[in-house]
Amino acid sequence: MFLKEDCMTAVLFVCLGNICRSPLAEGVFRHVAGQTLPGARLTIDSAGTGAWHVGNPPDPRSIAVARRHGIDISDLRARQVTRADFERFDLILAMDGDNLDALRRAAPHATRAEIRRFLAAPPRDVPDPYHGGPDRFAAVYRLIEEGARDLATRLARIAV
Repeated sequence: MFLKEDCMTAVLFVCLGNICRSPLAEGVFRHVAGQTLPGARLTIDSAGTGAWHVGNPPDPRSIAVARRHGIDISDLRARQVTRADFERFDLILAMDGDNLDALRRAAPHATRAEIRRFLAAPPRDVPDPYHGGPDRFAAVYRLIEEGARDLATRLARIAV
């Protein structure tokens, strides 16, 4: 399904409000993919299952932890998952089990998207750092970077 010649692969990262984990995953994966999948035709985006923060920038703590690693996510804006996302994206990656369940409930019966946890092997949640401090955001960054590198490696294998 992914990285076929002359095809675009579209990846959507999803958390609850699209201000902490999923924009961080979007930025980190964009950075990792640029290094490990040069020339790949990728669409990379993020969204939330909830609408509380639509139009807002990422949480300042997510922006700060990304910036410390040379990644700028300050221009991203929160949006909510739409029905069209299930047709537009090949891979929809939930940050945790609750968001995975919400995505599966919202998905049209005949969706073309593969919907699964971002950290799939072994299946783990990326914990929501919203009510924590900088250390929690740093820990989430490390999990997201690990997942982004794993995803890029799997996509590179498929492309060969």
